[in-house]
Amino acid sequence: MTSAEPAIIIHNREQLLDSLCEAAEIEHNLMCCYLYAAWSLKTEADDDVAEDLRETVRGWHRAIVDVAIDEMTHLTLVANLMNAIGGVGHLSRPNFPVADGYHPSGIQVRLAPFTPETLQHFIYLERPEGSHEPDGRGFDNRPAYQRALAGLRLMPSAQDYLTVGHLYRSVEAGLEQLSEQMGEASLFCGDPALQVCPSILPLTGLVRITDLASAKKAIETIVEQGEGTEIGCKRSHYSRFVKIREAYEARLADTPDFKPAYNAARNPVMRKPIHDPQDRVWVECDRPRQVLDLGNAVYNHMLRFLAQGFASTDMAEKRLMINTSISLMRALDPLARELARLKANEHDDCNAGLSFATLRTLDTPGSTPAIRKLLGDRLKEIEEGGRQIASSPRVERALSQLRSVYTTYLRTATVTDTPDTTPPEAAPESLKSVAPSDGSNSAPEVVEGKDLTLVVDMKRCIHARFCVTGAPKSFIANVVGPWLHPDETPTDQLIEVAHACPSGAIGYRGKTRPDERAPAVNMMRTRENGPNAIHAPLTVAGETIGFRATFCRCGASKNKPYCDGSHHEVQFTATGEPETQSLEPLAVRDGPLLVDPQRNGPLRITGNLEICAGTGRVVTRVESALLCRCGQSGAKPFCDGSHRAAGFEAEGV
Repeated sequence: MTSAEPAIIIHNREQLLDSLCEAAEIEHNLMCCYLYAAWSLKTEADDDVAEDLRETVRGWHRAIVDVAIDEMTHLTLVANLMNAIGGVGHLSRPNFPVADGYHPSGIQVRLAPFTPETLQHFIYLERPEGSHEPDGRGFDNRPAYQRALAGLRLMPSAQDYLTVGHLYRSVEAGLEQLSEQMGEASLFCGDPALQVCPSILPLTGLVRITDLASAKKAIETIVEQGEGTEIGCKRSHYSRFVKIREAYEARLADTPDFKPAYNAARNPVMRKPIHDPQDRVWVECDRPRQVLDLGNAVYNHMLRFLAQGFASTDMAEKRLMINTSISLMRALDPLARELARLKANEHDDCNAGLSFATLRTLDTPGSTPAIRKLLGDRLKEIEEGGRQIASSPRVERALSQLRSVYTTYLRTATVTDTPDTTPPEAAPESLKSVAPSDGSNSAPEVVEGKDLTLVVDMKRCIHARFCVTGAPKSFIANVVGPWLHPDETPTDQLIEVAHACPSGAIGYRGKTRPDERAPAVNMMRTRENGPNAIHAPLTVAGETIGFRATFCRCGASKNKPYCDGSHHEVQFTATGEPETQSLEPLAVRDGPLLVDPQRNGPLRITGNLEICAGTGRVVTRVESALLCRCGQSGAKPFCDGSHRAAGFEAEGV
């Protein structure tokens, strides 16, 4: 530490928890500020910016959102650390603008659109110790004050720090001191099941904290991702913001009138300000008030789900709550973009913006039936309330996502509460195919035979060639006219060929034979340089599709989420033999498997699944997972967040 920043004094566990609460609020506030600026950027087709400049702005948007997601990692790590030492995760925060005295005088958090001044403020907030970066103009006018209360040892007291990195280094020093005084086992007394681990939320650097070493690793991740270990660390938030500043200045030199963002309000509020109105913008016009009301409701319900996810020790409930919270964030995004494009009122020359207004409490009932009903009822209430708002493309995207969240929540909650472990009878619905992403409605080919009805969906075919080699008289390639002849091959042999088809392109309905049944064990095999092949009772994006499918993991398929063979064209390289991670058995090995492609992100898997290498060796067994489908993850077949930096785009639920 530098001499300019004396250590924050941490005498006891209570002071440590209080310091971690402030750290959680800083991370939460910064995440909101970064997202607010990103939502103001002109990234959409109807924005008034030239296409070549829009691509630049989209790159800035991705970088800022990526930083905001890192702040989510930091907030989760702080929650894990609080749980590890016997506390609970902290998600409450003050409303914007944060009053003087709440944070140190040098740390000011305000909602503001993307401008050179706002960007400089972000650089200042993320600066490493020893940096001489000034604060952004307009953000540097907070009166000087001190928060330290000297002489207190029992009651926690707010103490000053110049940089966020210094706060974390003081927390680390407090952990070391208390570990030595109390013993690690006594200090780290929390229930590890309360923590959110990477198998539930695959954020880069997320770890479960059980001792001093893992606690220090978590703090190291936070500091390195934020300010970096040294000035110029390429992946730190500080360096990424500096890189945007350099690109912005270069653009302004070429195009002086370049305005990459809407003039969104500084600190928008829903209520007419009583005091200090110059530091707030009252959103008074009817339409933005309606959108803001919906946006804040979605934001707070997202926090409720997150809080329940942090508080639950039941892994199925934990996954359900956190998955739903993340899905609600995707409904919030188009609403916040809409607000940045709507005029706030008739008095201020600016647009509106999401205010992130907070509830008085995020506490929820502890019993599982009560919390699921409360959260489900509120989801329905928010979705129904949103329908009263005049439609627009962005509002409709949000409402569509809210409907999807509500449907998925109810379906997943039912699966979690009463898992169906009996292999279901196949039905005609099991042969339904999800429409391809290009909008084509071409249907599978259906050919009647004596003993079965053969159904072939070429949109799903990956040319594994089990059909033309296993039943060459029934599947005749490269001919003009009919090519499917089910009665030319013995029925049992034809059924074996269908069962061998990894993509599910070949299906059947029995006449003298039973329909295909679900497997006794749900399995996924990772193919060398190719897709993930899953054998399970599959529901993809809400559609029941049968028992077999191959899912793209190279990112190039034109029929996402399914593989279409594009991995050959792009020369995709990825091992089919990932390292073994865990051999822990599942209590239940079959049952329904939900596959939900995340928009511009991974495949979310919910249900029992054994993930295997291409040779059949077990890699791990999961009840929930995020699978990479951008082709960039360093943890294949699992997602590690690389899709954000890669700018991966794909439709999703």
